[in-house]
Formats: sequence, C-alpha cells, structure tokens
Amino acid sequence: MHPPESEHRPAEAADGGLVYPGDRMPETLDRPPAASLSTLPGATIIRRIRRMILSALAVALVYSILGTASRGGCAGGSTDGFPEVNAGPADIAPACVQLNLRPSVIVFVAIAVTVIIAITLILRPGRSEASALRIIDRAVLVMIVGTLVWAAVTMVSFFAIPLDPPRPGESFMIPFTFGDVVVDITQ
Repeated sequence: MHPPESEHRPAEAADGGLVYPGDRMPETLDRPPAASLSTLPGATIIRRIRRMILSALAVALVYSILGTASRGGCAGGSTDGFPEVNAGPADIAPACVQLNLRPSVIVFVAIAVTVIIAITLILRPGRSEASALRIIDRAVLVMIVGTLVWAAVTMVSFFAIPLDPPRPGESFMIPFTFGDVVVDITQ
C-alpha cells in the first residue's frame, strides 16, 4: 500500500517557493518582528524600566488609599442633652477627639529614591542585561514589600493611639506613628 499522493506533493511557501514534506523550518524569520517588539539594542531593559516606573506609580496610588484612616470618640453618655462624665451629669459638653491618618510623604520619597538607585546601578559599567533585569525586579519587590510593611505598621500604630480626651490645660499626646496624624479636639 502506497501513502496518499498529498504526502509527496510539495506545498507552496509564503515566499512563492515550494516546501517539500520533511523539509525543516528555516532558522530565521522570513518577516520582520512585530511592531510591538523593538529591535533597538537594550529594548528589553527599557521595557523593564518602564514597567518599574509604572509599578512605582501603582504602588504610590495603592499606598495613598491604604495609608488613609479616621477614627474618633467622645467620653460619656447623655443626660439633658449633655453627656455624662464618670457616671454623673455634666454641665458642659465633653471633649471629643477625631484622628485622621494621611499617607506619609516618606513613603513617596522612598519609592522615588528606589527607582533612582535602581537606574543608577543599571548604568554602572560592566553590567550585563541579566544583571540589570535582576536589579529592576528587586527594586520593584523592595517598593511593594516596603510599602505594604510600612502601611501595616502605620495602621497598627494609628489604632493603638488612645482616644481619651485631654484634661483642661493638657495637650493631646500622640505616640510615635509612621503616618501623618491630624488631631481635632472639639469641646
């Protein structure tokens, strides 16, 4: 029994030539690479730097959302329209404390410094492409992990601040926090 005739017949190639069964694919492309892939030397590094900068912007945006919080409270209950202080009616309204947490500028500066240091390290003589790509990947990792850790520690320190209103003549003391805390005390 003989194989079908189509196995012996050559096919027409894209360039007009004939391709016979069993022929191998050429080692080079017959057409230029897609327009999205640049043939510019160092294009891989440039694309990775662009991705690092976009990651830095995304991390900063996420931190500006995660680094924001608010909490507040007043002492006592209510009798005759005025809250009670120490289980007795008060003649004056008690002090209320409102705390607002805003993102720290330190984080935004740290993100920018990380990008600048990464680019500076890449530009040092003797770097290979693989080494440059590792530096960029590590810089992105440092930005993400550092920002998440900072945001977590900031939230813990913010919610650890007591809401006890200060006594008359005293100032409201804020222990060390990693964020920018604004205190509003109303009487």
